[in-house]
Amino acid sequence: MSDKPVNNGDANLSAGGGGSRREPDEDDVVARDDEVTDDADNDAGPQDAADETPVSDSGPGDPAPEDSASGDSGPAAEDTPAGERGPATAAGASDADDERPDDERDEDDRHDDAHERELADDDGEKDDGTTAAKTPPSGGADDDTLSPGSTDEPGTHSADEPAPADVTKPVIIPPEDDKADEAEEPSQGVRLAAASSKDTPGKPAKPGKKTKKPQDRRIKYARRAAYVLGVLVLLPIIGFVVVYLMTPVPSSAQPTAKAQQSVFYYNDGKTVIARTGDFDRRPVDLKAVPPQVRDAVISAENRSFYSDSGVSVKGSARAVWATLTGGSMQGGSTITQQMVRNYYSGLSQQRTASRKLKEIMIALKVSREKDKDWILQQYLNTIYFGRDAYGIESAAQAYYGKDVQQLTPAEGAYLAAAIQVPTYAGDLTIPGAQSYMRSRWQYVVSGMVQMGAISQQQVATMKFPTPAKQKQKSIYAGDKGYMVSLAKAELRRMGYTDNQINMGGLKVRTTFDKDLMAAARQAVKQNMPAGTSKKILTGLVSIDPDNGEVNAFYGGKDYIDQQFNNAFDAKVQAGSGFKPYVLAAALDDGESLNTYVDGSSPQTFAGVALHNDENENFGMVNLVTATQDSINTAYVNLGQKVGLGKVVSMAEKAGIPAAQLEPHKDAATLPLGVADVSVEQQAAGYATFASEGVYHAPHVIRSVTAPGSKTRKVTEPGKRAFSTTVARDATYAMQKVVDAGTGTNAGLPDRNAAGKTGTTSDGKQLWFNGFIPQLTASVGIFRSDNKPLSIPGYSSYGGDLPARIWRSYMVQADQVLDLDPKSFGAPSVYTGGGGRSTTVPINPRPHPTGSRPVTPPPTGPTNPVPPTDGPPGDGGGDGGGGGGDQPTDPPPTGGTQRNLQRHGHRIPHLYG
Repeated sequence: MSDKPVNNGDANLSAGGGGSRREPDEDDVVARDDEVTDDADNDAGPQDAADETPVSDSGPGDPAPEDSASGDSGPAAEDTPAGERGPATAAGASDADDERPDDERDEDDRHDDAHERELADDDGEKDDGTTAAKTPPSGGADDDTLSPGSTDEPGTHSADEPAPADVTKPVIIPPEDDKADEAEEPSQGVRLAAASSKDTPGKPAKPGKKTKKPQDRRIKYARRAAYVLGVLVLLPIIGFVVVYLMTPVPSSAQPTAKAQQSVFYYNDGKTVIARTGDFDRRPVDLKAVPPQVRDAVISAENRSFYSDSGVSVKGSARAVWATLTGGSMQGGSTITQQMVRNYYSGLSQQRTASRKLKEIMIALKVSREKDKDWILQQYLNTIYFGRDAYGIESAAQAYYGKDVQQLTPAEGAYLAAAIQVPTYAGDLTIPGAQSYMRSRWQYVVSGMVQMGAISQQQVATMKFPTPAKQKQKSIYAGDKGYMVSLAKAELRRMGYTDNQINMGGLKVRTTFDKDLMAAARQAVKQNMPAGTSKKILTGLVSIDPDNGEVNAFYGGKDYIDQQFNNAFDAKVQAGSGFKPYVLAAALDDGESLNTYVDGSSPQTFAGVALHNDENENFGMVNLVTATQDSINTAYVNLGQKVGLGKVVSMAEKAGIPAAQLEPHKDAATLPLGVADVSVEQQAAGYATFASEGVYHAPHVIRSVTAPGSKTRKVTEPGKRAFSTTVARDATYAMQKVVDAGTGTNAGLPDRNAAGKTGTTSDGKQLWFNGFIPQLTASVGIFRSDNKPLSIPGYSSYGGDLPARIWRSYMVQADQVLDLDPKSFGAPSVYTGGGGRSTTVPINPRPHPTGSRPVTPPPTGPTNPVPPTDGPPGDGGGDGGGGGGDQPTDPPPTGGTQRNLQRHGHRIPHLYG
């Protein structure tokens, strides 16, 4: 076998597969040796090289098989690219191509072109150094065989050495028959060669390469600018749509948007006491607002209201810009936008771009989903007009003292002008306010003419409607603050929250009678002497005994100056006003009015001497006398006889809280009224006697109506505290107090009354508690510092000034209520005490003009000693009982006292 490689055309032809090769044409190009890389060599194995397709399918840089370098044979002819073959071989290939069908040749051409482009793309990725030598065609017969060592010849080099630079350059093979067309248009081969070499550093562009025209660049830049402009335009639109879709209309309104003042009425349900809250809102239907008043508001705020989309683009943009730049507040929000901001929850009054954007989105949706009249109605009921008035109805009242239905077009225009400048509108005395409001009012009126709401003739007759001067008087002045405070406290006990009370629009019908409230105030005012210390407090409470309703009270001179309610808040010792509970306990326990107890004075209890007023010694007295003359020692003995536990229980049934009784439940002086009570509690307790033993808890609310709800009526069910007989017997004894006892100053001119005086130690608290069958009232006088009372012209007895105040009130109440004289129920027994018959009303004897006279006590009992067999109708109360300390001067009957050694209480001087 020859060591020389076969290089002639015949060998190539035979090895190439029978002369199927074609002549290279102008579209072919010879690849450079430096385009063949080590990577290609490594990627293609021997089998790959052997399986290579003919030159039209192979790349110029494909490596030869490994055995081509051996000494057994030269490089295989079939592995030699077409560019390395001689002319004969190329010609043979061309002839073979000419003999194939046209479609096959076209397919091969397309395949060759694609392969050449692929090689051009991979040009930059290949490395030099290990590729086989490529020999360009010499075009002569002498070049068919070369010595392996002859590297000097052009186009020839060793397989182990890199090809020279001049060899690796691409060689353009021109067509043989037409070289004149070469200059006209570069061939496909030239274009591919230029494309493969354009990234090679330092290589100049090949002839025939196309250059970019300036016109193409301008088109390119214009296209890019169009893209940018499109993005800038489309992005805001897309963002707007996304935000619009993602912004829901709030499902609830702001608490303040629907907030309404709760209104408190007197017991007639019509006369207003006060309205609560820091604002005044009175919602009305749109139908109640005159059309010209509506047009005035539209003229002032949004003249395109009925035709716009709910948003002012120009105004909103101006407002957003002012917000972003920190500029001054800008108008421009439509009525819909303002309504959305003031009505729906989730929107604040903060000046932020996000809030404004959200407002716009909601306004757009609301304008589409809601009727314009609905929007206008919500707007008119929520917008602020000044003078603490929210809504058109409240504004009409605040500025002109009339309902919105009665507003004139001129007044409606003024209120519409007030929306932008409520401070100026509310107070025209502010410098510049008068001129500004006139100008603003004229603007609104002119707009109404443009809208066709009014005519020029109407404008000619209009005058500037100067509003009435704002009233600064507090709604809580005088008694009103006390009444509202009491009603609120009861509403809380009923389960209402402060928000409901202050902003829930409740209509609260109280139990207070306006005329009786005035009578209570007048009774105190006309009886309290001038020069009375401001520390002396007076309380009065009047109660209907049939249902427990507090129909009047006096809690203080003025709630603004003193929020402390003398009648309800103050708790002071009851004094002898507590004795009727002891009497009821004894009667309920089986004692009778003919039960006798020791009323002598002094007596010692637990080592402490106790005496009656002026140490008066009454001896053995029945319960009528003990009550009529308020004998302290007699009642202490009665309490011991019955048991203090029963006394406490009876007081609780009459409404005295257990917590107030607990500290004194074991004190011997409990019957003398050492426990603290309020004027209200005493009035309710005595009402139990007036209602013949049925207790009704006192209350100040008759009914409550919430918006959209049924009226809730308030009733206090009566509870039987003691029997009717007990009530009538106790009432009979208390009648004697007014007829001939310590309370004669309380006697009424046309009917019997019953009651009990109360005076505590040193005259610190003075009481009179009394009733007729239809009405009960209690009066208490005391000092805020708990010092002894000193009232000019009056003594320190409950039967003096308190009884006079009580009488004055009851006389006026009789006139207000027009009460028919009514007799008390007959007692179970008529006995002692010097009292008169109570079966029919009688005129009491003349009352003393001064205080109760004080005379030295007689040497013996003022009442005869009962016979040993007891008086008729005696209930068995003989004064007996368990052993213990005896009075220093035991009564003739030998009645003993129960054990008092366990009580360490100091017994005060308590008088009736």
